[in-house]
Amino acid sequence: MRVAFVGKGGSGKTTLSALFARYTARQGGPVVAVDADINQHLGMVLGVEEDGLPRPMGSHLAEIKEWLRGDNPRITSAAAMVKTTPPGRGSRLLNLDPADDPVHARFSAVTPEGPRLMVTGPFNEEDLGVACYHSKVGAVELYLNHLVDGHGEHVVVDMTAGADSFASGLFTRFDMTFLVAEPTRQGVGVYRQYREYAADYDVPIAVVGNKVQGPGDVAFLREHIGDDLLVCLEHSAAVRAMEQGRPFTLEDLEPANADALGVLLKHVDSQEKDWERFGRQTVEFHLRNARAWANRAVGEDLAAQVDPDFVFGPTRVSLQR
Repeated sequence: MRVAFVGKGGSGKTTLSALFARYTARQGGPVVAVDADINQHLGMVLGVEEDGLPRPMGSHLAEIKEWLRGDNPRITSAAAMVKTTPPGRGSRLLNLDPADDPVHARFSAVTPEGPRLMVTGPFNEEDLGVACYHSKVGAVELYLNHLVDGHGEHVVVDMTAGADSFASGLFTRFDMTFLVAEPTRQGVGVYRQYREYAADYDVPIAVVGNKVQGPGDVAFLREHIGDDLLVCLEHSAAVRAMEQGRPFTLEDLEPANADALGVLLKHVDSQEKDWERFGRQTVEFHLRNARAWANRAVGEDLAAQVDPDFVFGPTRVSLQR
């Protein structure tokens, strides 16, 4: 299952992404946590020192594209691949086992409490003033387009703040999107904006109240969010200590907050995996991007990259090399 954490900057989505990834890894099964935020802090919250961070995907896109395209005859070169390029017969697909998946082997690192970490990477000096961060986040979209994840496997993505993920089809790549909202008008406003943008795309969204300090905060969120409010996490002294650099494990988390992470995981695992919708929307957004900018940028009609006979998901056709 693929899970996105979104929300207003400062809402705590990076911290919740890390806590959820740690909690989920403890239950068994592989977990990959992906830092796709322009502020690259997920590794730090997962307890990874700077010198232990993995190679950034966003800085090695050409290498990743070359491997993913395999011998797919519809993709003329790695340079012709864009962030929305869908897999087809001959493409190399990904799984969560780094033993036989070189993308995970080369671009992920183990964290102290179990999840593997992948990062898009920060801006480089040569990016400043000439590139937008979507060029790096595109690595995550390609990664998810080519990933075949199974039961008991989880990918947790810490997304860019606000509604920035709507700049591509990345927001449709998830089985569940958790919007982290503080009990403020700004937090509720981001939720309403996200819900409005996602309404026509069957994107499952649930709201996680964060930094709640009493029944009044819960009542405020319930009044303005209604049934989309799944669970609330209370203000956490343990998390604050972690953010200040003190040692932290899940055992330090308050029982009510640990229980809330269990609610999130149960909700994720109750979702139905909809490979048909995933494939349909992958193609839809690729064609949109092809018409809007990618055909012009690449110099080809990228609609030709769509393989009408390719079946998304763990099937014999999709797993052909």
